[in-house]
Amino acid sequence: MRQVAIYGKGGIGKSTTTQNLTAGLAEMGKQVLVIGCDPKADSTRLLLGGLAQKSVLDTLREEGEDVDLDAILKEGYGKIRCVESGGPEPGVGCAGRGIITSINMLEQLGAYTDDIDYVFYDVLGDVVCGGFAMPIREGKAQEIYIVASGEMMALYAANNISKGIKKYAISGGVRLGGIICNSRKVSNEYELLDAFAKELGSQLIHFVPRSPMVTKAEINKKTVIDYEPTCEQADEYRTLAKNIDENKLFVIPQPMTQERLEEILTEYGLIDL
Repeated sequence: MRQVAIYGKGGIGKSTTTQNLTAGLAEMGKQVLVIGCDPKADSTRLLLGGLAQKSVLDTLREEGEDVDLDAILKEGYGKIRCVESGGPEPGVGCAGRGIITSINMLEQLGAYTDDIDYVFYDVLGDVVCGGFAMPIREGKAQEIYIVASGEMMALYAANNISKGIKKYAISGGVRLGGIICNSRKVSNEYELLDAFAKELGSQLIHFVPRSPMVTKAEINKKTVIDYEPTCEQADEYRTLAKNIDENKLFVIPQPMTQERLEEILTEYGLIDL
């Protein structure tokens, strides 16, 4: 069982990428469990056809501690098993605790069965908060992929996430598997992301081009592979799934200093000096 966490700047497209990627793995015959680690509980929407799945925390609040696995785990596209951690009521409590509570409950209820090939944690934002860092801090996820683009703040966030991975890798087995570029059509974007990944000691695992087909599929509450399986964008996600499935390069990243990061951004035209 490979346990994978997807991190990246807020709004970079982690949930969209994760759902389309796991659809590709399911099409390959892989058994997949997706655990949404975002209080918005929207990490499995495309896999479930827009079904408003009740989160683990909502279920606990409404039904108490005596919960069956069927109440919090739903099966979606390609028999992908879907769970949403959820979060506290707005303005109350720590959202990161939802991740801790959910993972512990899933373990107790036997969700991590032997037939599962992949567990994916779709994690909100950065790793500064201990709750959101939980999948890597406690060794739940062995491999991390960072979703980024050629935008400055996306790369700042990716470098910062790499610092968190390095911190926890020293005491555990977590490793960086690569950078996924969710393209924003920035100038020199492929070259910039490739150089950025290599600077970390890692790799650009795949460059996912920008396509209106992604938006069309989302409006129809589906992944691209489910909505339009013969289109070019569906093949991009199949390639990403294949690259991750065959990946052998897992490293402790070497994050850049602020100065070095800005040098790379300048070199590829993102910063004008």
